[in-house]
Amino acid sequence: MATMRNVLLRSAIIAALGGLLFGFDTAVISGAEKTLESLFQGQYLDLAGYFGRPEAVSAEMEKQLPMLQKTSFWHGVVVSSALVGTVIGALLFGKPADWFGRRTILKVLGALYLISAVGSALAWGVFSFSAFRLIGGLAVGGASVISPMYIAEISPARVRGRLVAITQFNIVLGILLAYLSNWLISLGHFGDLEWRLMFGVEALPAAAFFVLLFFTPRSPRWLVARGLRDEAKTVLEQVGTDTGDVNAELAAIERSLEQDSASLNEPFLSRKYLKPIMLAVMIAMFNQLSGINALISYTPRIFQMAGAEGASALAQSVIIGFTNLVFTMAALLVIDHFGRKKLMLVGSIGYILSLSVVAWGFYSGTGGWLVLTGFIVFIAAHAFGQGAVIWVFISEIFPNAVRARGQALGSFTHWIMACLISLTFPMFADNLGWRVFAIYGFCMVGQLVWVLTMMPETKGVPLEEIQKKLGIR
Repeated sequence: MATMRNVLLRSAIIAALGGLLFGFDTAVISGAEKTLESLFQGQYLDLAGYFGRPEAVSAEMEKQLPMLQKTSFWHGVVVSSALVGTVIGALLFGKPADWFGRRTILKVLGALYLISAVGSALAWGVFSFSAFRLIGGLAVGGASVISPMYIAEISPARVRGRLVAITQFNIVLGILLAYLSNWLISLGHFGDLEWRLMFGVEALPAAAFFVLLFFTPRSPRWLVARGLRDEAKTVLEQVGTDTGDVNAELAAIERSLEQDSASLNEPFLSRKYLKPIMLAVMIAMFNQLSGINALISYTPRIFQMAGAEGASALAQSVIIGFTNLVFTMAALLVIDHFGRKKLMLVGSIGYILSLSVVAWGFYSGTGGWLVLTGFIVFIAAHAFGQGAVIWVFISEIFPNAVRARGQALGSFTHWIMACLISLTFPMFADNLGWRVFAIYGFCMVGQLVWVLTMMPETKGVPLEEIQKKLGIR
């Protein structure tokens, strides 16, 4: 039994390293984005000049040239380039995961992470940098789909929430490591090499992720779907089942696949799957409407807006990352006891209170420690609620036959919203000031209403039973 638990835990942790790289890749830009803004200033102006040439635009657009020439717009485009990749990656890798297997695609993602880290560190201009960041985004988007899917499919229901949530733990660990790495590198005063080192260090965990995947089993549910019953049985014997009866578990998976096989040719976007589709889209939209990606991508800039100096702003980023990690660990311990819905309720209330404090801090001009305190509460609320729940919930609510497409839809929605938040935050911060945080807070009132009225509880329900609970026949 101990061996079963060890194989299961080891495989889940290795798969969840995709989440660590996800977090690191998403947050590492925050330490370098101010430097990149200065470094690429001339190229931003060239872009604004090109797109603002009178012969290239209409007379109506010509009136808007001052806005087009704002470098904050082009800086937002560059910072969000990785997030454009995540949108594509979230859509791109779901079907190949059905064809070639979850583990195989995770290896591909590991290779993409490595290429992105090395390429971003060696970038020679705004276009090469954006291209390599986009490649990393492809890996992030793919990992957000495949890592939790793989873990959900190897895990017994009684521990599935905690094991899938390891992905979220690793995401926030990656965010903390990125903040910590950025801060430590800044203390080394490496000059022009500083921003390159910030991106280059990601190559180490990327290489480890790729190699360790060779020591994990393939998904038993994918193996059964491909007729590899004997290998599936061996994997289930290694990772364990809820009842302890491997043959019964295999039979349940086969029955579920048989029931779903008739629907494989049905359009995914159909009335039959409307309820899980809407649940996935709503939880993913609300996740980003909190403004979490603005905080992750622009943490030092936000604290500088509140009056912190450069090094102090990076140090405060580490505090945010550490808080994120601690409250994610707390959520991991209770997600299968209290359930997904209660954590979402606590998180929603925390969002509303903290964003109100942050908006007041900027509005009143008190800033400083009030803003830092507000963001500590904000990140704690996110880690304990949405952050811990989203990938678990999305991986649970779709039947076997459409799980890959459902996971891809949820991740696509999450990343398209993340891209929009990251792209627009510099402009919104310049033009709206404190109001941008008030808007995020108002959106979280909407999330609270949604959780109270529409979100079902999936705690402890076997994957094959959840579709019945959602009325899918």
